[in-house]
Parts: sequence; C-alpha cells; structure tokens
Amino acid sequence: SGHVQLLPPQNVTLLSKDFDMILTWTPGEGSPPDVTYTVRYESQERMDKWIKVPHCKNIRSTSCNLTCVLPNFFVKVRARVKAVSGRFQSPWIESQFQEYYLDVELAPPVLNVNVKKNLIHVNASFPLATCVESFSWMYDLNLWEAGSEDKKQYEGIFRKNTVTIDTTALRGNYCLSARSSFQSIDFKRSKFSQPVCVLLNHKG
Repeated sequence: SGHVQLLPPQNVTLLSKDFDMILTWTPGEGSPPDVTYTVRYESQERMDKWIKVPHCKNIRSTSCNLTCVLPNFFVKVRARVKAVSGRFQSPWIESQFQEYYLDVELAPPVLNVNVKKNLIHVNASFPLATCVESFSWMYDLNLWEAGSEDKKQYEGIFRKNTVTIDTTALRGNYCLSARSSFQSIDFKRSKFSQPVCVLLNHKG
C-alpha cells in the first residue's frame, strides 16, 4: 500500500476566552475517526523545554485548557499539538505566543440580586478558574429604570464586594447589568451581562 501519512492539526491557535487560556485546532485533512491529540507548551522563561500537559494527552477534543498549568501568568507561552492514530504521529504544529496577564479576555459576571425592604444587595460571581482568583478582578454595575436610557453607574467594585443600593425613592421595574474589568497594561472590560430586572416598592 502507499505511504501512510497522518496530516497535522490545522488552525492551531492559543487564545483567551472567558478568563481562560486555551489552545484550539481543527483536525488535519483526512483525519481517521480514531485520531487523538497531544499538547505540550513552552514558556519564554525556558525556551526549547516543551512541558507535557497530563490532561491533554491522547484526547479526542480539539481544544486544551492551559489556564491552570501556566507556570507564570506574566510570561509569554506557546503551545504545540500533534495528531496520533495507531502507530502514526503527525508533526507538531506550534501556536503563537500569548501572555495571560496581557492577553486575557474577560467574561461578564453573573449578578446575584437580593431585594430587601428599601435596599437591594448586589454581588457578582465570576466564571474563574481557581488558579486565577487572586487577580484583582473588578466589576462595573449599571442600574436603570426599565425602558429608560438613563443609567446610574457604579464603577470599579472589587470582585468579592457587595453593592448596597438604597431603593427608598425607586418605584417600578428596575434593571441591573454588570461587566468585569481588569487593570493590565491597558484597561480590559467584558461585555455587559444580560440584565436582571426587579420590581421595587410595588404597592400590591
């Protein structure tokens, strides 16, 4: 039979999404159904030392979450992936370099709104991997009356802090939305979360 060759993964990209750093790829042309992938990474601290990623060895998936294996969030890293099928292996294909601190992309927080008499308590939960919880993530909060464009803004709230809003003077349907933010070299922000709306001081 002819020369059997396993073509390497394509579109190999190291990217950040929703606070994570992920290597993604697409299968090489004509990949057999049993193909699996193995990933390694190197950091600019130690070039030419490719480090194994135990949870991304012989995986069927076409992505590998590297967030919590990164040795240093302030150093550029790159990753590589190869295809494996039976006794055949493709060449490794390398990604470009990325640095978590500079390149992290944020996801909106999830708001938890607790309505009390004359008060609302608002806090935000962030979809974060445990290993990056110690960064000083923040959020901005908007409050507005449903149907109005006039938003009251609360900015630069630390991730774990609760915002207490006096609602004595508010009556009707009010909405809240938030975005995550982070001070890196520049200021990073997520999109705003889907609004959460509450009925205040409703005289039933």
